[in-house]
Amino acid sequence: MDRRSFLRSSMYFTVVSAGASLAACGASDNSDDTAQAPAGSFAFPLGVASGDPKEASCVFWTRCLSSHGLETVPVRLEVSSASTFATLAASVDLSATRQYDYTVRAKVTGLAPGTRYYYRFCAGQDKSVAGQTKTAPGAASAPAKMTFAWMTCQDWSVNHWAAMDLIAAEELDFLVHLGDYIYETVGATFQSGAAEAAHGRITLPDGTARSGAETGVYATSLEDYRTLYRTYRGDARLQELHRKFPMIAIWDDHEFSDDCWQDHQTYNNANTRQTERRRSATQAWAEYMPIDFGDVSFDLGKPGHENIRIYRDFRFGTLMHLVMTDQRLYRDDHVVGEAELATLTGHDRLQGDDKIGARYFVPLPVLQQFELIDSQVLGHAPSILGRAQTEWWKDTLKGATASWKVWGNEVTLNRMQIDLRALAPAPYDKQYVVNADAWDGYPSHRADLMTFLKANSIKNVVAITGDLHAFQCGTIRDNAHPAVGTPVAVDFVAAGISSDSFYRYLRDGAGATPLAPLVATPATFDAVIRGNNPDFAYADHDAQGFAVATVTAASFVVMFNKVKPLNADGSKPVSPLLKRTRITLASGSTSPVVEDNV
Repeated sequence: MDRRSFLRSSMYFTVVSAGASLAACGASDNSDDTAQAPAGSFAFPLGVASGDPKEASCVFWTRCLSSHGLETVPVRLEVSSASTFATLAASVDLSATRQYDYTVRAKVTGLAPGTRYYYRFCAGQDKSVAGQTKTAPGAASAPAKMTFAWMTCQDWSVNHWAAMDLIAAEELDFLVHLGDYIYETVGATFQSGAAEAAHGRITLPDGTARSGAETGVYATSLEDYRTLYRTYRGDARLQELHRKFPMIAIWDDHEFSDDCWQDHQTYNNANTRQTERRRSATQAWAEYMPIDFGDVSFDLGKPGHENIRIYRDFRFGTLMHLVMTDQRLYRDDHVVGEAELATLTGHDRLQGDDKIGARYFVPLPVLQQFELIDSQVLGHAPSILGRAQTEWWKDTLKGATASWKVWGNEVTLNRMQIDLRALAPAPYDKQYVVNADAWDGYPSHRADLMTFLKANSIKNVVAITGDLHAFQCGTIRDNAHPAVGTPVAVDFVAAGISSDSFYRYLRDGAGATPLAPLVATPATFDAVIRGNNPDFAYADHDAQGFAVATVTAASFVVMFNKVKPLNADGSKPVSPLLKRTRITLASGSTSPVVEDNV
């Protein structure tokens, strides 16, 4: 962020060097009225958080409320290398204001690399819970090992969040969130299943009702999105993850709107542009995520939906380089336009919902035909990353010298197609792209990126992925066809924390059609997928859970942690872990080795 941007957003994001403005908690420059306020005058109801760890900096976050209804709440951040806070590395005066929903965030620079720090916030005589964080190793250092977890798809309204207890028990250097931190809908059809008793129904103050056959309402205003973040962050388990580990976060679609692209919703064929709604979703995300806006940018004064840039990268010594991308804000429309498909099939061009055929289970010849047409109209092949981010991705990967290049990738990179020409009667006897909202729906753009890796001999590229509500691992080639082309990367997909599994969506969608036998059981569907896509090393499409990666110079080892679903009586399982699957990728290899039920 340049100096002008920093000054323009100084109330939003503060940067301070360690050692600056040192004072004891409660002895700040705050007003006499605040300092003399009795204990209990201030509260930190959503706990604390840290994020975006670098070798010399980290970002710290909280939300502070005044029982006296102050418009501006003076808050002080303390950072120390001692859990007792006997000595301070930094002490920073901040202001929690109504403008940003009483959230504050500060970046402290000048910290020591590879060091654990403790932090807390103070207001008057009140103190927040103490959090802990850890800076990244020094740029020239060679860590023997780094361990991190990644998570995704934590729908408040479905299932349970006991997986978070398991993550909190891990010994991690940091935590990655790949999106769907919130779900923008309440009471939608796909959220009709049971949820744990602790997760009551959310009421949106300004929500808009879904139209057509869909139920529920979706977040529309800034206050709606803030309500969702406040509710989700009110869960003690999520608070504990933020308290214990620094988080590196990116968004996917539900932080704004399901299957969104740029500032367009896809609830119906109209793909309506909703710029103000997109801006509200962006602001709420920026307020509630501990993200380093010293590296990227956010400007409320800039018009349009591209008032934020969140793609960025992180270095962990010579061992690992983590590249985080934004796969929603710059992407072109889905290759097969819903309105165009509706016209061809005689459906309602605006209020109809043709996601089946446009974004899911798209006949391969239709996708190929539309991609050629779209490329001529756009002047380039339809893209997920957009031109500027694509060049940044290529430059960053080409310049990476770490042993492992890890891509924080929101949507599935693996090829996932099904050929039903010999298995199903008409009109189902076609070859399908199962999920065209993911990279399979933008095949030329994926091929461009993967060909770049091959042409530049970039090795040890691993994608960590979310979105699909399934566990998957497979080799990625520089060609869209199975078993053709050069393997250049490996994609590890983690299941969602709580969201219904991909298999259950497909099973419910198949209903009593001739496709029902293909999804008769989870094992049946997994066999169909692997049979049609031989580059998969592992697939479990009926799952919830998370993944943990242990990285050394010699190997990238991923542990898939699958959790049990909600009990039949609606309670969460006392012992949530169902099974673990270990997948090992040796340095220099693109052939992962699977050990199931370890």
